[in-house]
Amino acid sequence: MPLSWTENESWLPFVADDRDRLEVGRRVLLVVEDDARFAQILVDLAHENDFQCLVAPTADEGIRLAGETTPSAVILDMNLPDHSGLSVLDRLKRNPTTRHVPVHVVSVEDYAQQALSMGAMGYMLKPVQRDDLVQALHKMEERFTTRMRRLLVVEDDAVQRDSICALLGGPDLQTVAVGTVREALEQLRGSTFDCVVTDLTLPDASGYELLETMADDEAYAFPPVIVYTGRSLTDDEEQRLRKHSSSIIVKGARSPERLLDEVTLFLHQVESEMPAERQRVLRQARDREALFEGRRILIVEDDVRNIFALSSVLEPKGAEIVIARNGREALEKLEAERAVDLVLMDIMMPEMDGLTATREIRKRGQWQKLPIIALTAKAMKDDQERCLAAGANDYIAKPLDIEMLLSLLRVWMPK
Repeated sequence: MPLSWTENESWLPFVADDRDRLEVGRRVLLVVEDDARFAQILVDLAHENDFQCLVAPTADEGIRLAGETTPSAVILDMNLPDHSGLSVLDRLKRNPTTRHVPVHVVSVEDYAQQALSMGAMGYMLKPVQRDDLVQALHKMEERFTTRMRRLLVVEDDAVQRDSICALLGGPDLQTVAVGTVREALEQLRGSTFDCVVTDLTLPDASGYELLETMADDEAYAFPPVIVYTGRSLTDDEEQRLRKHSSSIIVKGARSPERLLDEVTLFLHQVESEMPAERQRVLRQARDREALFEGRRILIVEDDVRNIFALSSVLEPKGAEIVIARNGREALEKLEAERAVDLVLMDIMMPEMDGLTATREIRKRGQWQKLPIIALTAKAMKDDQERCLAAGANDYIAKPLDIEMLLSLLRVWMPK
């Protein structure tokens, strides 16, 4: 029986699930949720729809169960006692054995844009209706039972179009390639696609117009869209695109690898069933960790051992580390240093604690969107809620799980 962390730091029985009587060959729903009443509703719903069900009330338990069982589908909460649901999603989608598993998020917090761009196939805000949950289960069921996927490629250059189709094609993928926005809209109006790859510069209209038409008109299905362009984008252009696209890739030396990685993610293709060379390319695309190269991370921490441990992990990945020993020093560093990309904020510090420092940072207009990850002493619900209320984007409890920390950094590092 799974366990739940409570305010008095004792472990109590949570919700009975099927872990002691799993039948091989039967589909399994993994529920990562710390609300016992809602978890029980999902267990009952899973049984009614012929799923076996496992329940994890923490992020770590969810990752462990997913690794041990490779579930058929996952329903994931965002607010978990130990780590955020976004870090769970990142770890599931970076693991070759679980990245194809469909994940549907059900949460009171609205992180829909981040979750969908990371590979979640759906997002619902609590409270939810029972019929919506049933529909989500059926949608995930379609995903893991249907072998054939459909991909729409929108590219006016014939050579590029053929190259993309050759890169992405496979026995379980039907690729439709068109060269104009008009043709793309005709396809989307009359057919269902699992993913769209589109250029921005097209002969009859722009890729922006294609995306906005898809978003504004219910006649068009709106699958995950990957923008694959040779244009350098301004910040405003990128923000405009991110409203409607799941991923943006600028063409370059390594872009085909990243395109393959993103398409297989959004198509929920099973990596272990792919040819060995394609699996190798996907591993390379994920292992490169270019996201950290040249990024400035401010570590606000008074314990020299923790500073050393964090620096030892982040500096070899190419990050530049700035150190502050308390909240007041953190504010001074932010004022004095050139742009910082992300802050790791300890909560318990002398002079000015992390909660006060986070509130002060959020008062300054130029730092409103600066990602802050709080480092809490314990996996206590009220600690996490106070961190988020102060303005932190996320939290992680000490002692730090390095893989979970890296997941949070990937989630929140500005793209």
